[in-house]
Amino acid sequence: MKRSTAGILAFATITLFLYAFGVDFFDAIWSFPSQRPVPFMVLALVGSGIFVSIYLGFPQIKRFWHGVQVTTGKFDNPKDAGDLNHFRALTTALSATVGIGNIAGVGIAIYYGGPGALLWMWITAFFGTTLKFAESTLSLKYREMDINGNTAGGPMYTIENGLGRNWRWLAVAFAAFTIICSMATGNAIQSFTVSDQIYSEVAQVVGSTHWLTLKHFVFEGFEVSIQQIINGLLMATLVGMVILGGIKRIGHVTGYLAPFMAAIYMFASLLILLSHFDQLGTAFGLIFKMAINPPAMAGGVGGGVLLVMLHGIKRGLYSNEAGQGSAAIAHSTAKTDQPVREGSVAMLGPFIDTILICSLTGLVIISTGAWEHTEFFVRISVQDAKLADSIVASGMFNGRELLNSSLLTSFAFKEGLAWMIGWGDKIITLSILLFALSTAISWSFYGDRATEYLFGPKAILPYRSVYVFFVFLGGIASLDAVWKFGDAALGFMTLPNLLAIILLSGKLKTMTKEYFSQEHVPYK
Repeated sequence: MKRSTAGILAFATITLFLYAFGVDFFDAIWSFPSQRPVPFMVLALVGSGIFVSIYLGFPQIKRFWHGVQVTTGKFDNPKDAGDLNHFRALTTALSATVGIGNIAGVGIAIYYGGPGALLWMWITAFFGTTLKFAESTLSLKYREMDINGNTAGGPMYTIENGLGRNWRWLAVAFAAFTIICSMATGNAIQSFTVSDQIYSEVAQVVGSTHWLTLKHFVFEGFEVSIQQIINGLLMATLVGMVILGGIKRIGHVTGYLAPFMAAIYMFASLLILLSHFDQLGTAFGLIFKMAINPPAMAGGVGGGVLLVMLHGIKRGLYSNEAGQGSAAIAHSTAKTDQPVREGSVAMLGPFIDTILICSLTGLVIISTGAWEHTEFFVRISVQDAKLADSIVASGMFNGRELLNSSLLTSFAFKEGLAWMIGWGDKIITLSILLFALSTAISWSFYGDRATEYLFGPKAILPYRSVYVFFVFLGGIASLDAVWKFGDAALGFMTLPNLLAIILLSGKLKTMTKEYFSQEHVPYK
């Protein structure tokens, strides 16, 4: 069966199931099987990471410094085939991963799962680092060159070229969910968070009944304001201006944008933590205590530990994308003839994204006491489940407003920097804008590659047009629907990629052993 035919069938099937069962049917991938204490996706992700780490001898520890050396350009040969050098391949991947997950995603994890969710994000990142090494190495190994001389790589090519054409159905499934995920996770969630943050800022100045901020009823569960429409249009315009230039323009923009935005965010976070140094010990204590032995949670689904674990792992995966296979598409563009070399570079991604940036966000939320404005805090403080549900629905607890997503992080920064400035929350607004913009730009490339794999290069321009439209839709969407569909697509992308990594682990081990048995001479 042709790829295009298989792609049409895949989308038709997904649409049919979406119409018949709704988003919850797909989102159930994170709780399947419901009768088991640990969901299959959790076992698959953590289990695969542990297996590959042990099988390859923990490259995330032994080969980490080599990845740093490669990223600095020490071994770059401009004559090697590929589109981007190692640094720009990494920044393109980081621009997609360092984004809303680091601000809103951490806020959501702590809102529902409490401080302990941060520990499970760390565990996901540690073992996910090896998955990132594996998927990126394999993607570069099995990449192709398209008719324009550009690289075409990613898990869909790894599956088909590495496992054989009999596995094309699995590659098609990955590509189909990559396109869906690019629309939801890659841009709609980014655009929604930017729009929500800007709307909140404007509403603080003019009020919620101003003609800009007044929300108009459209249909049940959906209201929209003029401000949100403006936000969506601006984001769509900015993203469209960049992605029409292709991967080289994307790499050029992200090569400057990613380091700049990360530096601003990390500097502000460190200022807060230094000013709350006396609270750091308590913060770490809460993280470990509530990850392993959280208080009894009234109305908690699946038990305290499992609830904390699930939110930490889901948000950890969303943040660093380890095991998902998306970043491998960016790393497959690297200028090198050594797949393992780019795999070593890819290992830096989860470290920068989760171990550094997500940790800073989580520690700021916990050390400033902002985490007490969460549903989790309500449920461990109120033992009556019905009363807790009522409090959560009201949005207020003991005079505190309950805050989720980026609004929780924004509040934490405002509180944390109050000793120096009165507008610490504006740093989050700026960070969200930069992070979301860079993520939406990079994810467009992932969708490009998946679209070309399924339908050929002629389908790329129509895809980009739809992609830009979804940036606009995200600006006026609702939080739960966008995150649920994004999580679902993310899960369905992950399973084919993990299976390919496991089945090709023998080849991967041989490649790794051969590469590191060589002498690595800097290019001159």
